[in-house]
Amino acid sequence: MFLRYEGIAWEQRFLPRLTSGQIAQLPKEKALVVLSIGAVEQHGPHLPVMTDALIGEAALTRAMEKIGDKGQIWLIPPLSYGKSNEHIGHAGTISLSAATLLSVLSDIAESLKASGFRRLLLFNTHGGNKDLLHVAARDIRISTGLMVFCLSPGSLNAAEGLVSPEEMEYGIHGGDYETSVVMAVKPEWVRSELRPCEIPDLSPYRYLTMEGNIRFAWVMKDISESGVLGDATLATAEKGAAIQERTAEVLAEVLLELCNFELEDFRKR
Repeated sequence: MFLRYEGIAWEQRFLPRLTSGQIAQLPKEKALVVLSIGAVEQHGPHLPVMTDALIGEAALTRAMEKIGDKGQIWLIPPLSYGKSNEHIGHAGTISLSAATLLSVLSDIAESLKASGFRRLLLFNTHGGNKDLLHVAARDIRISTGLMVFCLSPGSLNAAEGLVSPEEMEYGIHGGDYETSVVMAVKPEWVRSELRPCEIPDLSPYRYLTMEGNIRFAWVMKDISESGVLGDATLATAEKGAAIQERTAEVLAEVLLELCNFELEDFRKR
């Protein structure tokens, strides 16, 4: 069960719980600031519109428990809203424009730089944010000198062997993966009796993919009646807990590695 503002993540790793004076005195040479970026958007008839933001917060909360007192890793308040215009028209979707999200990220980064931090991780749990965050990361690097990292927990392959290959390819929104995780961390927010199954068919096409190298522009109403891509009927809380545990294990190692990375070392031969 996920409880916001409780546990190691929120009591020991949540930067805003400190005073300005305490933050000024923190060692920052190897400190990593983590900004979780999600979305508030429709996730079919069965999942809350908070799904993406919830998954990000829950993953970081568990990872902080794995890390314990190692490393200088600090969470700042999550940015729940993302670029979700592909879901506009579905009730409850709240989307930022690309320009707004870029500006918000730039302002946050400038503020962190002014506080003396050197490293920022953009921790993303919404597919619609990915391309924009890579643009933001490069711009922030140029404008502030911060080292900026991008990470989506779905890229850590924590669901491998737990969900089908078809689901890994096409279950990108409200399917087995996301439904299982929400069932594990906030089961009372899931309307299990309404779980749909809707999987797109790209089998006639040799090169086109949903999120691969050759993509096509789409909004959800183009490709799904239910607002879901994937098979949510396969989801279980046990599967979600296993995905969360695997994600936390790898994420803990990743965060500690980012604390030690230096761009100068990358150039050494």
